[in-house]
Amino acid sequence: MSQSVNVNSSEKIKIPAPSHQTREGRGSPLHDVPFDPEYAEGAFNAVNVCLRIQPSEQVCVITDRATTEIAAAVVAELEKLGAPYHAWVLEDLAPRPLRDLPREILDDLEHSQVSIFAVQAQTNELRSRIQMTDVVNRKKIRHAHMVNINRQIMLEGMRADFQKVDRLSAKVVAMVRKAQRVRATTDAGTDLTADLNHNYKWLKTSGIITPEKWGNLPGGEIFTTPGEVNGTFVIDGVVGDYLCAKFGSLLENPLTIHIKGNRLTEAHSENRELEDDFWRYTHIDENSDRVGEFAIGTNIDLKNVIGQILQDEKYPGVHIAFGNPYGAHTGAEWDSTTHIDVVGRRFNI
Repeated sequence: MSQSVNVNSSEKIKIPAPSHQTREGRGSPLHDVPFDPEYAEGAFNAVNVCLRIQPSEQVCVITDRATTEIAAAVVAELEKLGAPYHAWVLEDLAPRPLRDLPREILDDLEHSQVSIFAVQAQTNELRSRIQMTDVVNRKKIRHAHMVNINRQIMLEGMRADFQKVDRLSAKVVAMVRKAQRVRATTDAGTDLTADLNHNYKWLKTSGIITPEKWGNLPGGEIFTTPGEVNGTFVIDGVVGDYLCAKFGSLLENPLTIHIKGNRLTEAHSENRELEDDFWRYTHIDENSDRVGEFAIGTNIDLKNVIGQILQDEKYPGVHIAFGNPYGAHTGAEWDSTTHIDVVGRRFNI
């Protein structure tokens, strides 16, 4: 049996009626939420290509009110597959911004093999996301991290050929694991040098997600914790976390930063609000100004930087992040409560 959901006057989406297995009285019902049929291809990729979910696996779907339509497209794929799942809408459990991830979700993660996190970032919620990924890391859950996912990303990045991206990522990571130093420059004025620490691992997050490392979707990058970064970075692409939604594309008003000894020393922009917000974010704790990630984008299906960090950090080129170095995966011995990516355009490596 199936149900029809009206999307507009000319189109309907067929969504399988939820089975008893997927309706255990927990979470929020998403199977009856109408969604844009153009989301189906990206949702299929997430469930069947990137996460390779099996009908016997328990899935934890976490979303928010702003992202329920995209989450509903994912749930429709789970329904087709017949995989048991619980779906959670954050605002149904706690006020936003979250200080802590709701206990109901943490408990559900403890019994899940796969999780999908499709939400819009809000100010100072990184703590709650780290609580989630701590469980993901410990339980080795195949986890898709889709913070700030939107319509454009579903129609672009999530339609990538992730098998092709994975093959390229494997070739690039094999090359850089042998390197001592990487230098990246742009015509805009970036001149950045990263000295690599071979005690720290390079990781591949190509969109094909494994129990060893959760990944963003869309995928397409390799990264490590650098030994030391020095130089100038002209951020004419985008900055991460909740600042992304606030400032979007920085092409017209770039943020220029200077790094010495792996620490942020200066940040300048004609947009003073951007400059001030970025500086405050990178000085929350003792390591918020420390380069924790050095990465290379490998999603060659992307054509442009669009002002959305979730997709733009996968655009071919170099990006870095200040703060949390994902030490559980890279081997870095230090930590931070913050993590913010910065992306430029048109790199020479």
